[in-house]
Amino acid sequence: MPLHPEYDAMLKQLAATPGPAINEMPVSDARAMYRMMRPAAPDLAVAKLQDKSIPGPAGAIPTRIYTPSGSGPFPIFVYFHGGGWVIGDLETADAIAREFCQRVGCVVVSVDYRLAPEHRFPAAVHDSYAATKWASENAESFNGEPNKLAVGGESAGGNLAAVVSQLARDRNGPAIVYQLLAYPVTGADFTTPSYRANAEGYLLTRAGMQWFWDTYLPNASERSNPMATPLNAKNFAKLPSALIMTAEFDPLRDEGEAYANRLKSAGVVVDYVRFDGLIHDFLAMSRQLSAVKPAMDKAVAGLRNVFGR
Repeated sequence: MPLHPEYDAMLKQLAATPGPAINEMPVSDARAMYRMMRPAAPDLAVAKLQDKSIPGPAGAIPTRIYTPSGSGPFPIFVYFHGGGWVIGDLETADAIAREFCQRVGCVVVSVDYRLAPEHRFPAAVHDSYAATKWASENAESFNGEPNKLAVGGESAGGNLAAVVSQLARDRNGPAIVYQLLAYPVTGADFTTPSYRANAEGYLLTRAGMQWFWDTYLPNASERSNPMATPLNAKNFAKLPSALIMTAEFDPLRDEGEAYANRLKSAGVVVDYVRFDGLIHDFLAMSRQLSAVKPAMDKAVAGLRNVFGR
């Protein structure tokens, strides 16, 4: 399928005013650009919003807890933002967290895990697992249901959600009922067909992903660690059911599909959807582009279904 006309128009507009690629910027500039691309959305009202620091393995972890209208207790969705483990924060995650909170009717715990290069692998993993464990153990404090706990994220956040799901299984908790993985990083192979076909021209480039990996985990020989690349796990059985979404014009498409297949082969219930015509990071445009609406509707429906909403 060709690139969706809305994305074709957007990419042509961006190409008309070229600037440096993300891998050519200082990290501080890349973070500022990402905040401009994914601004907070205070117009998406929620019943309660609380910025809360929670205990982490190396100090406090900032989180933002979104609570929907109603009496509760509410299901819990622990969300990890995207950005290659280098960029992104609570502000870039704000719009999607609000939309999930509103439309699913769940508490969203958005996690501001430590970023590279200041904190390289496995800092983000340790923070993400600690935050998930905290959410389970402290659910009553924010009107959540600990037996209805899901994790999810986009791109690097999808990577962290997949890794946390594996760690929770192997460490006897917390109990996770669902993982929502949107265009997740699951491997570090830059030679897949989707990397070759989509190396340039669709916002996320092969050079950009190589820069993210080099910043997060510079030693390439260590990237086979399943805590970095969950596709390299030895055991995929008894993991939470999953919704895995990829985009046709995304370098990460093939590794997301490969992860879905590994889970299915191990007997995990998986709903895998490749959205033709779309590019990486599509959920960020859920309110701007009609092309993305089916994908966001799918994600919302998946959560509502597993939560019994």
